[in-house]
Amino acid sequence: MMNEQNGADPRQMMARQPMRWQQILAIAICVALNALDGFDVLSISFASPGIAKEWSVNRAMLGPVLSFELVGMALGSILLGQVADRIGRRTTVLGCLVTMALGMGATSFVTSIPELGLTRVATGLGIGGMLAVTNALVAEYANDRWRSAAVTVMAAGYPMGAIAGGSIASAMLATHGWRDVFLLGMGMTVVLLPFVAIFLPEPVSAVLLRRDAGTLGRLNHSLRKLGHGAVSALPPQTEAPRKTTLADLFAPDLRRLTVMLTIAYFMHILTFYFILKWVPKVVADMGFTPSAAGGVLVWANVGGLVGGLVFAALSSALPLRKLIVSAMLASVVTVTWFGQPHDGLHALAWAAAIGGFCTNAGVVGLYALVASSFPTATRAGGTGFVIGVGRGGAALGPVIGGLLFQAGFTLPLVAAIMACGALVAALSLTVGPRGAADPLPA
Repeated sequence: MMNEQNGADPRQMMARQPMRWQQILAIAICVALNALDGFDVLSISFASPGIAKEWSVNRAMLGPVLSFELVGMALGSILLGQVADRIGRRTTVLGCLVTMALGMGATSFVTSIPELGLTRVATGLGIGGMLAVTNALVAEYANDRWRSAAVTVMAAGYPMGAIAGGSIASAMLATHGWRDVFLLGMGMTVVLLPFVAIFLPEPVSAVLLRRDAGTLGRLNHSLRKLGHGAVSALPPQTEAPRKTTLADLFAPDLRRLTVMLTIAYFMHILTFYFILKWVPKVVADMGFTPSAAGGVLVWANVGGLVGGLVFAALSSALPLRKLIVSAMLASVVTVTWFGQPHDGLHALAWAAAIGGFCTNAGVVGLYALVASSFPTATRAGGTGFVIGVGRGGAALGPVIGGLLFQAGFTLPLVAAIMACGALVAALSLTVGPRGAADPLPA
């Protein structure tokens, strides 16, 4: 049993003391949640060749199909990020998991494009809320020394899920139908529910935002769950409690930072999701089987995982903003290169992997940047807003790509056009505001 710590500020305890194994476990569960998001988002990509064949969907129509859950993700990130700041991170995560399980299960029974759209938007609501909240959770579970590394590892969980789930899905597609991909996603979601319920407490800093007669009890419950000793009294309240709103993100001290991060995320994620969403269909249209096309997408995510981990290692030694800009500029080159003619499936897989390496490194860097840019009171809401609005870029990426293909543009030209999103994102960070309100390292 942990000793009671009289007079200690629990926020300082969490920030300065060494990481406990319970904190590491909580962060690992958040990595698993992000991995689940990674598979759930890309499940429609693995299923897209089968959907297009069964329902005779052309490329122009397939773009919106690939973007249905991204619309839900945008709404979920913005709305549920705000909800999490008010009702609690843990409660929001549990609600998101239930929503995702129901949405994935329902998708396996749809019989038309409109029904598919409804179930994928619903699933996206849960995924979007999860992305916003897990980013905030990891930042609040980690101490000061390991916070940036923990957030980057959490972001690397996204391609982990796409690799693990995608490998299973690709094997399934050789003998099963596209609906089984969504049943797999539902099963993985249900498995994670008890782990969240048992091992993820409300973060200490979030508990202290909403004070009432039971706050001390909830605070000590969270401290014990995270391996720290209880306290005998609440620390002084540094600011008056109030409900956070979207307007807070556009207050003078945060306005320019919010706009810059949102533009950067929006434009880079447009490029990122173009390559992730269109890889299976592009490869299948070259004459390869849906299973082989899914395998190329798995390799894109292998590259993304390695890129995220390499970025995490480099971020401890190099300036974060310059590292992100470098990854974005490399994304412009590699996504353009992916669109060039390649000799066989092996070469396509390598091109997809290198494109995934660079684009996901940029995404991981943006997550780390956003998590450290907003104060505790607006962290989930701020993260949700940036990711939510940015998901507009995610939704547009596949749609614009589909329209360009349908208009007769060749793959090399479409890839070059879509790569320009990462270029605009890099310019946004390069010319963005600096000063006391901008915590970006020089």
